[in-house]
Amino acid sequence: MKYNEITDWLFSQLPMFHRVGKSAYKADLETSMALDKHFGFPHRNFYSIHIAGTNGKGSVSNMLAAVLQEAGYKVGLYTSPHLVDFRERIRVNGEMIPKKEVISFVENNMALFSELKPSFFEMTVAMAFDYFSRQNIDVAVVEAGLGGRLDSTNIIDPVISVITNISYDHMDLLGNTLEKIAFEKAGIIKSGIPVVVGEKNRETRKVFDDKAAEVGAPIFFANDYFQVPWSILTQENRQYFQVMKGKKAAYPELYSDLIGLVQRKNLPVVLEVLELLKIRDWHITDDHIYEGLSSVKKLTEFAGRWEVIDNHPKTVVDTGHNIDGISQVVYQLENTRFKKLHLVYGTVSDKEIDQILQILPKTAAYYFTMASIPRALDVKVLAAKAAFYGLQGSIHNTVPEALAAARKSANTGDLVLVTGSTYVVAEALGH
Repeated sequence: MKYNEITDWLFSQLPMFHRVGKSAYKADLETSMALDKHFGFPHRNFYSIHIAGTNGKGSVSNMLAAVLQEAGYKVGLYTSPHLVDFRERIRVNGEMIPKKEVISFVENNMALFSELKPSFFEMTVAMAFDYFSRQNIDVAVVEAGLGGRLDSTNIIDPVISVITNISYDHMDLLGNTLEKIAFEKAGIIKSGIPVVVGEKNRETRKVFDDKAAEVGAPIFFANDYFQVPWSILTQENRQYFQVMKGKKAAYPELYSDLIGLVQRKNLPVVLEVLELLKIRDWHITDDHIYEGLSSVKKLTEFAGRWEVIDNHPKTVVDTGHNIDGISQVVYQLENTRFKKLHLVYGTVSDKEIDQILQILPKTAAYYFTMASIPRALDVKVLAAKAAFYGLQGSIHNTVPEALAAARKSANTGDLVLVTGSTYVVAEALGH
C-alpha cells in the first residue's frame, strides 16, 4: 500500500477522537498494554518525560525537546494532533517518522489490529514507542492525547511527569468541574516520580497534592520557583523574556522563536523540569537552554501557535480552541498592533462555545467556516450563535474559501487571524 492509502485507512477504519469525538475514547489501558507487550515493551528502552494538561502541552513538549536536542541527546517527540501530515506526531530530533516506517508498521501488523481492534490513539502510540526504540533514542518527550489517567500514553514510567494547567475542555469525557478534570490529569502521577505542575488554583491544587502524597511523588509547582512577569517581541520576531527566580533575575537575555505571549505561562514549567533533570545529573547547561529555546521551531518543526504564515497581508494561525486557549488569543490581540482584524473562525460541535463567543472581539470582520471533518460545527449554526453575541461576518463552507476571502479583504496594516479549531488551522496551513 502507498502512504496515502495507509493514512486513509487509519483515518477511516479506526475511530479518532479529534475527527469523530466521544466514540473514539476508550476508558481503559488494556489494549495499550497488550500492544506494548506484543512489541516487547519498547518504552522500557529509553527515558521519557510525560506531559499532560488542558493547554500548553505542545509548547512545553517542543521546548523541552529542543533543549534536550541541544544538550546532545537523541530525542523522540510524540505529540498530537497533527496539522498537515500524520507523521508530525512522531519525530526523532525534529525529523518526522519516514513514510516507509508508517507503511510497514501497519502492513506488518494487520492481523494483530484485526484481533485487538485498537483505537487510533492506541495504535499510534504503539507505532511511536516501537519506532523510538528501534531508533535507539535517549529520551522521549511524550504528550498525553486526552486526559491522562486513561490516555494511551499512560503506560510509561517517566523520569518526570508534567501537568501544564487545568481548564474546561472535553467535559463530556473528563468531567464538568476543574476538580474532576484535574483528577484525570493527575492520573499520570506515579509512585516516587517527581511531578511538575504549571498553573495552580484553589480548586486543583488539593487534587494534585493529594495524589502526589498518595503515591509518594515529589511535587513541584513551577511558579513557586520561576516567574515570567513580562516579555516583549523584538524586531527580529523573537520573544524576550524577563525571568525571575524568587526575587532574583534568572536566565538574563533569554529569547525564544515562539512569539505567543502564552509562552510566559509555559516557560516556568520548562525551566523547572530542566532544573530537576540537572539535579539528576542530566548534562544540560545554560548554553543548551539558551540555544534550544531560541530555535524551537527550527529544531522540532513546531507550528500552529500564534504563527505568522505570511506578511502580505499579515496572516497568523493559532490552534486555540477552548475557553482558556481563546482567552490567550484575545490577550495576544489586545497586545498586537493592527488597523482592522479579519478573523477566520470555525469550531467543533461538541465544544461549549457560548463562553468563547462572548469574549471574541466584536469589532472584527468574521469569516465563519468549518473544517472538513464530521465533528465540525455546521457553519450556519456557528454564524447564528455568533450573531446572538454581536459577532457579524460572512459564511464560507470551506476553510480555504474563508481564508481567501479574509486575505482579499485585508488592507495594509490589517491582521488576518485563523483560529477556533486545530483542524481549521490545519486546513489553512495545508492550503
